[in-house]
This record gives sequence, structure tokens and C-alpha cells, in this order.
Amino acid sequence: MRAAASRVVGATPQAARGGRAAAPVLQPAYLLHRYDWSESSLILDLFTREHGRVAVAAKGAKRPYSQLRAVLLPFQRLQVAYGVRRPREGEGDGGEVQPLKTAEWAGGPAMLGGAALLTGFYLNELLMKLLARQDPHPALFDAYAHTLPALGASDDARVEAALRGFELVLLREIGLLPELGRVTLTQQPLGGGVRHALKAESGLVAAAAGEVGLVADDWRALQAALDADDLAALQRACLPVLADLKPMLRNLLHYHLATPVLRTRQLMMDLQNLDR
Repeated sequence: MRAAASRVVGATPQAARGGRAAAPVLQPAYLLHRYDWSESSLILDLFTREHGRVAVAAKGAKRPYSQLRAVLLPFQRLQVAYGVRRPREGEGDGGEVQPLKTAEWAGGPAMLGGAALLTGFYLNELLMKLLARQDPHPALFDAYAHTLPALGASDDARVEAALRGFELVLLREIGLLPELGRVTLTQQPLGGGVRHALKAESGLVAAAAGEVGLVADDWRALQAALDADDLAALQRACLPVLADLKPMLRNLLHYHLATPVLRTRQLMMDLQNLDR
């Protein structure tokens, strides 16, 4: 089944004058969300490595015989090609919907399920709410691709470390994360023995009595992993500080999202309450 799904689909061969039409250029992408466009077609919100978030129209994708139905799945690495319509004078290009030309399954881990599925949708919601369209972030794309397999781990701590690592890379990539080795206001190196808290409006500051925070060595380990673009090292640096790091990153994200709770987080909390 996967071999069949990996074939290029959605393309319409076209003859070109004097020869064959050039093959469309494929690029890696993930499907973040899909919307109904018509009875037979979809609008797709894609996260691509080369162009960031893009919106494309998948004509006929809802038809029973369309091979796109087996390809356009979340959390599966895709190779896609889409047309580019030049914006009219006075138009921006960030929100333009482009026609999907081709799509193919590019291989990868099995589909997420259970709690991992909800956690994956949490990552997608963060990307859709915090990334502008047509704003490429190759490092963030790579972090997303390497985080997805970790979501299915049987070790809860490993899953949490993967989430915190991804959140840190996301905040860094969109310019919302201060340097973690310095006090933000003074730009002085963090002092040893003093716990510092990460806050949305003031960055890294000395933690008040009873306030969550990390010591200088912990912050420096996180910054070193970010500087090296080493996601595995970043996850390892997150592991010993998960309990304190999670609420600080959560508050920072919610501040910039201008919402107290994401839809996926609320759903996860509701399901946890049902299990009690």
C-alpha cells in the first residue's frame, strides 16, 4: 500500500511546444491542517522546508477514487509541488492559495496514535498560530521532523523533553526567545547559585522566592544546544529540568499566542479528566 501511495499523484501531464514539459520541482512538506473547499476539493495548510507555511488547493482530493486521499495525511513526510500565481498589483503574497500540482508520500515512521496523536496536533497548532505564511524556517522544519517520532516513545519523560526542545527551537526561530546565558535587561552573564525565571515581558530575570526557575548551568546547557543546532543535546538538557521548564515555556507561548489555552491542550485536559 505504501509503495502505491509513494507514487506522484495529482499531476496532469502536459505537452510542451517542441518537447516535454519539465517535471515539477518537489520539496519536503508536512500537512498541518485541511479545510473543505468544495464538495470534491480541499485547502491544505502545509509546512514546507523551503517556503515555510503555504496554503494550497488540492482539487479533487475528496473524490473516492483520488489517490491524494491516501497521501495527504498529517505527520507523514511528503514531497509536494505547487504552482505560484504572481500577486496582482497591491496584493500581498503571504495569504495566496496556490494550486497543488503533485504530492507523494516520502516515507517515515508509522502514523501517530493515542496520546501521541493529540500531542502532534498540539505541535501543528503552534505552527499554524505562530508562523507567518511564506516565512521559511529550515531548522524548525528539521526539528519538527525529528520530534514527531519521539512523541510515540513509551517513556513519558522523553516525550516531554521532545516537546520542550521543540518549543525552544520554535521560540528561537521566530525571535521570541532571549539569550539564555544572560540576564535579559542587563545582558550580564548569569551568576552561579542564583535561579533565574523566563518571563514573557522581561526575559530572564532573577527568580523571586518560591518562583520556578533554573540555575545558570541549566540555562547555559540549553543555550549551548540551541547554538549548536543539536536537537538531541537540547532534549538531554531539558530532561533534568522538565518540571520547572514546562510552566515557563507554557506562559511564554500563551503570552505570544494571546490565549490562555490552546484547543489541543484543552482537549487533552478534558480527556484526562474523563479518565479520573
